[in-house]
Amino acid sequence: MKKNINRKDFLKKATLTGAGLAAMPSFTISKGRRKNNGRVRIGMIGVGGRGTGHLRGLLTRSDIEIPAICDMDEEHADRAEKLVAGSGRQAPELYTRGEDDYLRMLQREDLDGIVIATPWHWHAPMAVATMKSGKHVGVEVPVATTLEGCWDLVRTSEATGMSCMILENVCYRRDVMAILNMVRQGLFGEMIHARCGYQHELREAMLGKRRQFGPDMRIDKNREWRVYNHIKRNGDTYPTHGIGPVAHWLDINRGNRFMTITSTATKARGLHNYVLEKGGRNHPDADIEFQVGDVITSTITTAMGESIIVNLNTTLPRPYSLGFHCQGTKGLWQVENSSVYLEGTSKNHGWEDFDPYQKKYDAPLWKKHEKEAAEAGHGGMDWFVRNAFVESIKRDVSPPMDVYDAAAWSAIGPLSEESIAQGGHPVQFPDFTGGKWMHNEQIFHVDGEY
Repeated sequence: MKKNINRKDFLKKATLTGAGLAAMPSFTISKGRRKNNGRVRIGMIGVGGRGTGHLRGLLTRSDIEIPAICDMDEEHADRAEKLVAGSGRQAPELYTRGEDDYLRMLQREDLDGIVIATPWHWHAPMAVATMKSGKHVGVEVPVATTLEGCWDLVRTSEATGMSCMILENVCYRRDVMAILNMVRQGLFGEMIHARCGYQHELREAMLGKRRQFGPDMRIDKNREWRVYNHIKRNGDTYPTHGIGPVAHWLDINRGNRFMTITSTATKARGLHNYVLEKGGRNHPDADIEFQVGDVITSTITTAMGESIIVNLNTTLPRPYSLGFHCQGTKGLWQVENSSVYLEGTSKNHGWEDFDPYQKKYDAPLWKKHEKEAAEAGHGGMDWFVRNAFVESIKRDVSPPMDVYDAAAWSAIGPLSEESIAQGGHPVQFPDFTGGKWMHNEQIFHVDGEY
């Protein structure tokens, strides 16, 4: 494909070669679901730290019921039950009989949607079972750790008509939504390049407060799942916080798609050195060979000729940053110093402070719901992502981040592993949409109701 081909010409040519795809109906969720006087009945699977945060947020709404909660940790479940009862609602039924008890909960007919906030390896099988039970699902990130899991989610959603929303809260971060507004208004010109990542020191979170485990790797995946991933895998295990907003900037799955990924990994020293520093060479963890490189760098190409650099950096000492960078033919924005440059506007080829642009191009959605989001987690982002899930159920519409987004963003994990294992060779992205990306319309908006 020529690098200078524009999106309009590309889609015209693609339509001629894929007329059959154009005739295929785009995915829509099923209609005619049970009504409950405008109230949405949500079941929770996983009420540890993240799940409890979602539960507290849902309980601030008058249109939410919580009939059922599942967690194999009875202490977590009991705490959640008290929160629901303390809100003036009827206490939920608890499902705590083991790791498969969520299947018993899914047999209920009084649930409209399920929120899944469990360890990563449970996300895909739980979401598949939820959709097969006739319920919509909101899944924490990443939604799958394997390509097979990504495909299972897509095929199940298409077959059942149930929606699968990835609960990627960073897509609602205020600055990246303002950038999306600017991108769609053409201020950056035609998009060329973006950068993002998850750069957040997590050594203490992973090793400092957990139960010790030995070099035989017999750890409890349900309690120490992030550490388990660092022992068993080598790739970008946590890509969606960065790639979600970038995917919206570049119209991924809606006129564009990911094509290839090339990934590299440095050596892994951060977690091992932390063990030696805190526990000494006789610590039972000192012989563990951690696999995830301290810095994972992936380069993604797109159908429309843009490139994206994605980083994972969580095991070395560093400040927090998602490393956002957005560049087009007329200018660029970078998060590190909150600065912007626009051709013909910025003076003397110099950086400008982004704050005036943030005020001018602030997403209407944020302006409308700022007060409601003020007390929510992660600077208000959590309120928006929960609201989107609830409202999509109430309105019988597709959520603003659908199963195709969930699959494409999460696939970066296993695809980066494959590229690293092959010495950095490019790996092709599957087309989870089956060609519908060429005709799909945007569903994530900076204005509207959610």
